[in-house]
Amino acid sequence: MVDHPHAVFALEHVTVRRPDPDGGADRAVLDEVDIEISAAGTTVLWGPSGAGKTTLLRLLNRLDVPDSGVVRYRGTPLDDLDPLALRREVGMVFQRPTPFAGTVRDNLRVAAPDAGDEAFGSLLERVSLPREVLGRDADTLSGGELQRMCLARTLAVRPQVLLLDEPTSALDAEPVRIFERTVADLAGDGLTVVWVSHDAQQVGRVADQVLEVADGHVHPRAAAELEDEHP
Repeated sequence: MVDHPHAVFALEHVTVRRPDPDGGADRAVLDEVDIEISAAGTTVLWGPSGAGKTTLLRLLNRLDVPDSGVVRYRGTPLDDLDPLALRREVGMVFQRPTPFAGTVRDNLRVAAPDAGDEAFGSLLERVSLPREVLGRDADTLSGGELQRMCLARTLAVRPQVLLLDEPTSALDAEPVRIFERTVADLAGDGLTVVWVSHDAQQVGRVADQVLEVADGHVHPRAAAELEDEHP
């Protein structure tokens, strides 16, 4: 086994293939990828649409599996881990918020059935939402509030790692900044964050490390370089 003492995830010779929509040979979305993702701070997966960023993110909690190669979490191959146990440690917030029917309290209770309003209120405050929204129907929240509620629901299971799949792509500027500040605080408290983004300016605001995904390959990049190249 390869030792990765400072990596929360390591990908070794990972290839993921997808059918060609035009009927040709399968194409490699990720091709023999060898990377490590640090346990510290926020790592952003950056690249053009369709480059494989979301596929890479989904590999990290086994929502997708590679055609070949090994993905490790804290040194252990994901194939050796129970998927549900893994997903309690590696939580994910999707691009589109997915509320359940009912109140905000009902949504949080799905993730933490034994918790009470005091714990739920603390979770909401952690994501910059007031405790008073607990009794509101989730479908009355704004887009930014809804995305932060989904973040609170993910945090309710106390994950060690947070995966974010372009969570602010449908939000206006002010909710984006609130979400970014919230995640920065979580990372500052020790939560490992892996964030998919196609916005170079956002990358500059949130990233401690950047991995560029393009043409099936993944390479470290400097956030400042991306901001200069994509003003």
